[in-house]
Amino acid sequence: MHSRFRSDRRLTTRMGVTLFLLGLLYVGFVAALIVLLKSWVLVVVIAVALLGAQYWFSDRIALYAMRGRVVEREEYPELHAVIDRLCALADMPKPIVAVSGMDMPNAFATGRNPDHAVVCVTTGLLRRLEPAELEGVLAHELSHVAHKDVAVITVASFLGVLAGLIVRFAFYSQLFGSGRRDQNTAAVFAAVMGVSAAVYAISFLLIRALSRYRELAADRAAAQLTGRPSALASALTKVSGDIARIPTKDLRTAQAFNAFYFTPALGREPGIARYFSTHPSLEQRLAELGRISVELGEAAPGGA
Repeated sequence: MHSRFRSDRRLTTRMGVTLFLLGLLYVGFVAALIVLLKSWVLVVVIAVALLGAQYWFSDRIALYAMRGRVVEREEYPELHAVIDRLCALADMPKPIVAVSGMDMPNAFATGRNPDHAVVCVTTGLLRRLEPAELEGVLAHELSHVAHKDVAVITVASFLGVLAGLIVRFAFYSQLFGSGRRDQNTAAVFAAVMGVSAAVYAISFLLIRALSRYRELAADRAAAQLTGRPSALASALTKVSGDIARIPTKDLRTAQAFNAFYFTPALGREPGIARYFSTHPSLEQRLAELGRISVELGEAAPGGA
C-alpha cells in the first residue's frame, strides 16, 4: 500500500534500526532467561504467546483500556466524512472509526497494518476542536497508519512490557515466598530481576527516541497532505492546554498509552523528563509546523 502521505526515509531508517537493536536485545533477553530459569520451553512459549497477543489484539486492548467503541456513519456522520475525505485524498484504506467517551481531548491510531487499523477520538476532542483542527488531528493519526509506525511501536513496546511483567513477578515472588526458597533460588530470581530491569531500561530509551521522531514525522505528513499546518498547530495548542488543566490523578490511566496519543496525557510540561517523553515538546512541534507553513506559502494559513 502506497499512500499519498509523503514518505519519510529517516523515519523508515529509524524504525529499522530500532527493531534491529530491540531484536538483538530480545534474543539476548530470552537466552538469559533460559540460562537462569533452566526451562527454555516455558520461556519461549510465554514470550511467543505474549508477542502474538500484543501484535494481533493491540487494537482491542487499546480500545478497551480507553473505553472506546466502534461507531458507524449514522452515529457520527461528520467524523466519518472527514476520515473518508482524508483517506480519499491520501489514497489509503479507511480504518475502523471509534470514539471514546473520555473528556480528555485526544486521539490515537492502532492496529497491526493499514488494512486492520483503528482511529479513535475522544468526545472531549470532538467537542473542543473546529472542523479544520479536527481534520489536522485525524490526518496526523492516519499518517501513523500509512507510515506503518503504529505496528512498529506496538511490536517494539512488547519487549518493555514483557520485561516489566517479569520484574514484577520476580519481585512479588521474592517478597511473598522468600521463606520457602533457598539461597540459590533467591540468587536466580535476583539475576532475573536485574536482567529484566536492564532490558526494560534499554528498550524504554530506544522506544522513546523513536516515538518522538515519529510524532514530528506525522505532524509534517499531516500538514503537507492537508495544506493547513496552522490548523494542526492550533489543535496542538488547544489540546495541550486543556490537558495541562486536567488533574494528574485523572490522567494516570491514560498515561500508559502515551506513545499512541496525538498529545501525551501530561498534567504539566515536563522539565528534564522531556528527554524520556514519548513526544517532542509543544514548542518543537509548533516550530516545525511554522517552518512548513512558510514552505507552503500563503495557502497554508487560510487553507489550500
